[in-house]
Amino acid sequence: MSLFWRIFGLNAVVLGTATALLLWAPVTVSVPVLLTEAIILVGGLAVMLVANGTLLRWGLAPLDRLTRLMTTVDLLRPGQRLPVPGAGGGSEVSELIRTFNAMLDRLEHERATASARVLLAQEAERRRIAQELHDEVGQSMTAILLVLKRAADDAPEPLREDLQQAQEITRESLDEVRRLVRRLRPGVLDDLGLVSALTSLTQDFATHTGLRVVRRLDADLPALDPESELVLYRVAQESLTNVARHADAHRVEVSLHRSGEAVVLEITDDGRGIEAACEGAGIRGMRERALLAGATLDITSTPGTGTRIRLITPVPRKQP
Repeated sequence: MSLFWRIFGLNAVVLGTATALLLWAPVTVSVPVLLTEAIILVGGLAVMLVANGTLLRWGLAPLDRLTRLMTTVDLLRPGQRLPVPGAGGGSEVSELIRTFNAMLDRLEHERATASARVLLAQEAERRRIAQELHDEVGQSMTAILLVLKRAADDAPEPLREDLQQAQEITRESLDEVRRLVRRLRPGVLDDLGLVSALTSLTQDFATHTGLRVVRRLDADLPALDPESELVLYRVAQESLTNVARHADAHRVEVSLHRSGEAVVLEITDDGRGIEAACEGAGIRGMRERALLAGATLDITSTPGTGTRIRLITPVPRKQP
């Protein structure tokens, strides 16, 4: 039994007992009880119960809101708080809500700090793997290509075709290794900036998926710190990966523009959409990256009408 019904039941018992005493006590009512007196007393009891229930419902409403928030709160969607009721809400309820809001503040801060450490370590590991692929595997495969070319030039005709085929397979594998290196460590982002990195990313995506990609990238953007640029790039990369794997789309639009004191990235597709309850690890990873940059990630999708992912990244304030 909920707290509301327990309190209500106890009050009903007390009020009912008091009414019964009034009905049968010779001091307050006629003996025998007149019909009009009984009607008035029962009516008064009903009015008192309704008023008591209404007041209890109003007084315990903050607890109902707190319960609903506790069942739906998500640390990847920060800012979910309950208003602290005034004196009418009761000091215990107000203190409980203040404590819960403070707990959310602490948990969101700890989650953001932990996510930042994990993502930075992940990026460092990606850079290390990309460097090893480039230096070790890439160079070894390049050397194999040169050996195969020399062997094919000196080999007789039947063997030459086999060597040329092996050479072509090795070249394709080398291109795939280079593509993996670019995905793991977007060197163009460090060298040429965010717009060039997104252009290269979308071109590579269109080439490998065959989807039509429309780019609307403003070149005149405010300066962002490296972490924010990396977050924008990774969110765009993950969004395009989700489109290729799950959306069943034909057209993707990628836009990057300034809006006030923020840079807005939007990826929109015409696929089958996603349900809010079906957010996978990729989308949760994007939300964690958004927290790292202090950005806001908004996903709008209706099954059958496509998906729009919108990342709003604040522009860092210049130090005086």
